[in-house]
Amino acid sequence: MDKRKSLGKNILGKLITYVSLIITFSFLLFPIYWIFTMAFKPTDDIIKYPPTFSFQPTFKGILYILGLEEATAVGTQTGFQSYFLVGMKNSLIIVISSVLISLLVGLPAAYILARYKFRGKENIAFTILSFRFAPPLLVIIPLYLLFSKIGLYNTHIALIWVYQLISLPMILWIVRGYIEDIPVEIDQAGLVDGYSRIYIFLRMILPLAKGGIAAGTLLAFIYCWNNFIFGMVLASTSVQPVTVQAMRYLTTDTLMYREIAAICIGAALPLLILAAFLQRYLISGLSMGAIRR
Repeated sequence: MDKRKSLGKNILGKLITYVSLIITFSFLLFPIYWIFTMAFKPTDDIIKYPPTFSFQPTFKGILYILGLEEATAVGTQTGFQSYFLVGMKNSLIIVISSVLISLLVGLPAAYILARYKFRGKENIAFTILSFRFAPPLLVIIPLYLLFSKIGLYNTHIALIWVYQLISLPMILWIVRGYIEDIPVEIDQAGLVDGYSRIYIFLRMILPLAKGGIAAGTLLAFIYCWNNFIFGMVLASTSVQPVTVQAMRYLTTDTLMYREIAAICIGAALPLLILAAFLQRYLISGLSMGAIRR
């Protein structure tokens, strides 16, 4: 009898847990489901109240943002639109370049800050971190004036330069924490074997810190990709990223709900692809098995 009661309690506990998880995930994933279905709904079904879950799918929104469908909504420009493609190209150029430069600069800097002791080390680290926490509105006007003076306004170089304020501090601090957790005996063993500091850093430390590098890269990419204010103020249509180009579908006479939803899906794809690619590194151990006895 006791075993039956215990078994019944376990089953009831698991059932409550599973139901709670299903309800929680349904609540969290519903906005994603709604924005996805909105990209394929006819306009009448999007604005219908109460909302409808059954509709005849249409690909006009997808074709429109890809420049394969002419504008039909009132207040939109005539002809084929390609704001989404222009924004995606600009976002990929700006964000990938920014993250790569931040990795080239941030990884050696993280190693130096983690391994070497010198005067003012923490002050340098916190100064770099302060760039990430500074409100964008605090620096946007000086940057606008500076870039206008030196001829970098409305260029990819200007946005890549500014996006370092977002990506470099994040990569440096995350990777620094991972490297500090790697036993210093690994460096000492490499030095005893006659290897240079550069070899130790490239061939011994970086492979062990790949989890931190993956986490820092992913977070830096996400924050740079989602940035809005810098691209809106420091560039015009030809250079603005996809987050700003989405505003082109907000007209004075209508809101192109379907097209904006399609842009949201398209803009999220690079983030999902990168997250899927880095997932195995994010969950891997940092230095598990690095020292074998």
